[in-house]
Amino acid sequence: MNEKRTVAIIFGGRSSEHAVSCSTAASVLRAIDRDRYDVVPIGITPQGQWVRMADDPAPLVLTTSQVPQVDGSEQVLLPIAPSGDARAEVVVRDASGLPAELAHVDVVFPLLHGPFGEDGTVQGMLELIDVRYVGSGVAASAVMMDKALMKVVFAAAGLPVGPYVVITDKEWRRDPEASLDAVAALDYPVFVKPARAGSSQGVVKVDAPEDLRAAIEVARQHDPKVLVEQGIVGREVECGVLEGHGADPARASQIGEIEVVGGQHKFYDFEAKYLGDDARLTCPADLPPHISEQVRELSVKAFDTAGCEGLARVDWFYTPHGDLYLNEINTLPGFTPTSMYPRVWQESGIDYTALITELIELAAQRNTGLR
Repeated sequence: MNEKRTVAIIFGGRSSEHAVSCSTAASVLRAIDRDRYDVVPIGITPQGQWVRMADDPAPLVLTTSQVPQVDGSEQVLLPIAPSGDARAEVVVRDASGLPAELAHVDVVFPLLHGPFGEDGTVQGMLELIDVRYVGSGVAASAVMMDKALMKVVFAAAGLPVGPYVVITDKEWRRDPEASLDAVAALDYPVFVKPARAGSSQGVVKVDAPEDLRAAIEVARQHDPKVLVEQGIVGREVECGVLEGHGADPARASQIGEIEVVGGQHKFYDFEAKYLGDDARLTCPADLPPHISEQVRELSVKAFDTAGCEGLARVDWFYTPHGDLYLNEINTLPGFTPTSMYPRVWQESGIDYTALITELIELAAQRNTGLR
C-alpha cells in the first residue's frame, strides 16, 4: 500500500453503553496498525454532539475507578451529500465557530454499542453520504438490535430459539395485567430484557411471578419495548463470524465459553463482563466435536440469514440434553482484547491488530449503495 487509508473511529453515543463504547475505542486506538492507517478519533457525547477527540486511549479506559465519557468543544461536521469518491470530507468547528478541514475519511469504524449507533441509525447516515464503514448495513443492524424481531427472523429460518414474550410500550400502558398473564405461559426463572439494548444493561433474572412487574419497570428504563425470555439451563457458548472476501463464504471462529465463577452474580451481567474478575472466558470450549461444528455452521447460517456484513458474534445455549438454542446475534460486539469476539479469533489464528485490519479492509472493498 503506497498511501495510508484514513479511518474515522467513532465511539461514545447516546445509549446506556456509552462507557463500554469508549473502552472499546481505547483498545482499538492502541492496537490499530499505524503504518497502514491514519486515525481520526470522533466522539459522540451522551447528548448526541459529535466532537473531535484526542488520539489518546488513556482517558477512555473503563475501570472500577474511571467511567469514561465523551466531551469536547470542537464540533465535528459531516457532509450532507455524497462527494462522488466514497470519501467523506470531515470538518471541525472550533469554539469560536470557525470551520476547518479535519480529514478526508476513507472508512468509518463505528465502535458504538446500543441504540443510536449499533441499530442502523449511524449506518443509514453513512449510506446517505456514500461512505464505507465497518460492519452490517441498515437492515441487519436494525433488526438484529431488536431482540424480538431477531427471534422472528431466526425462527422463520428454522434456527432454534427459546420461548419468549414481547411486551410493547402500548400494551404495558394499556393493560399491564394482560402482559403479566402472557408471561405465565413461560416457565420460571425468566429473564426480562430491554428489547434494544446490550451489555446486559437493564437485564433482570426473575425467579418468581411476584417479582416480574418490578423487573419489567427496570427494563423499561432502558427501552419501552421489553422481551421476557424463558430461562434455559445450559452452557453459554459463542462463535465469531467474519465476512468472506468478495464472493467467499463467511468464516466461523473457534467456539468460546463464558462461565460466571465468583461474586454475587446470578448471570453474566454488566459488572461480571466489565468490572471484575468473576467471569471465565474459555476458548476453545470443551464441547463434543460435532457440537462445535454445528455451532459454527449454524452461526454462519444466522449471519447470512440476517444479511450481516463484516462481523458478528453469535451466542448460544448448549443444554445438558444436547440441544442448542440461539440466544442472540451481536452485529457490533465488544471489541476490547479481552472481549469474546477478539478472543475467539485470536484462538483461530487472527490476532487483535490483524483482526482490526481485516475488518477495515473488508469495509474498504465494499460497494456503496445497494448491494
